[in-house]
Amino acid sequence: MSLRADTLVLRDGRRVEGTLVSVRDDVIEFDGQRGPFGGRERLRLDRDDVVRIELDRYANRSGDRFDRDRDRERDRDRDRERDDARRGRPSGLRERDVSVDSWTAWKDTGVDVRAGQMLYFSATGRVRWGPNRQDGPQGEPNSPRNDSRPIPSRPAAALIGRVGEGTEYFFIGDDDGPIRMRSGGRLYLGVNDDYLRDNTGSFRVTVYY
Repeated sequence: MSLRADTLVLRDGRRVEGTLVSVRDDVIEFDGQRGPFGGRERLRLDRDDVVRIELDRYANRSGDRFDRDRDRERDRDRDRERDDARRGRPSGLRERDVSVDSWTAWKDTGVDVRAGQMLYFSATGRVRWGPNRQDGPQGEPNSPRNDSRPIPSRPAAALIGRVGEGTEYFFIGDDDGPIRMRSGGRLYLGVNDDYLRDNTGSFRVTVYY
């Protein structure tokens, strides 16, 4: 049974009104009725993109589970801080969290970089990019060369990057960095695949810059 919800508050500051459908497996399903999405649309959002759910009428088990998920997120944040120290990532870097959908050619991160700048990445998640094919940010191990992919010789479905509107792509995969930027401009992230329409899933990426 669907649960009434007043507002879905997103990490980027947007608020969407509608009906909460479910919260499970780190995915929030929500029927948006008004707001930036327009009309009525079934949304499937990663819980990391949602700050909170403001229920309209009553508390419920799904809401309680969401609270537990937020507690786990705080634990992961602390783990990430310890991980930063262990990996030697410089302190004082800015962070940008990005959801890279596997069916979208390029995701605008909103980050402008300069030539020679060192970037660090942290990526999780899995994408389905073909029948019985599902991989994390590192892509498919030992995948054959495919000249139709953005980076033909690198693993299929891996996390990749681009600066500006050019075609000089760079491989990220599960590499934490540092990765030196060869040119300056807007940073885009994508998936190293030649056919995106049948893809599902997303990578959750933090850019340190």
